[in-house]
Amino acid sequence: MKTSWYKEPWAWLIFTLPAIAVVAGVATYIIANHEPDALVIGDYYKKGKAINLELGKIKQAQKLGIRFNLMLTDESLVLSPTGIEKEFPLLNVNFHHATLAEKDFSLVLTADGNGDFRHALDQRITGKWKITITPFENHWKIQDTLHLPRVEVIEIVPDTAEAN
Repeated sequence: MKTSWYKEPWAWLIFTLPAIAVVAGVATYIIANHEPDALVIGDYYKKGKAINLELGKIKQAQKLGIRFNLMLTDESLVLSPTGIEKEFPLLNVNFHHATLAEKDFSLVLTADGNGDFRHALDQRITGKWKITITPFENHWKIQDTLHLPRVEVIEIVPDTAEAN
């Protein structure tokens, strides 16, 4: 006696495997396109062309002997100049998160009576960050990549290997 095809378990196995592959492919497509990743740097071509200018600014900071010590606690950020040139009227400090552009933030800091630059933090800073320090005139630049939180003082020096 011959049985119908839909009563055979091997037929269902043969139909089920391609059906699972189709469902998994559609699910993967939906997941991949649901929230596309944002570009951290939108115009990467122009940024790449400007690398020589960036290196010149870092070399200028090296020539001036500019260095900073960064102390970061849960409540505050303190940047202390320790290099040869220690007096700055205004500093631009940019924090760029390694993967999440919406976490990026910028600070404009003025020196206190001791020459330190302080800022009260409203959120805890954790993870991998690229910090960029420039003066108001923007004639030199220092960059460093930090893994936060850290309890010790972080020395930030101009290094052309950190240029982006």
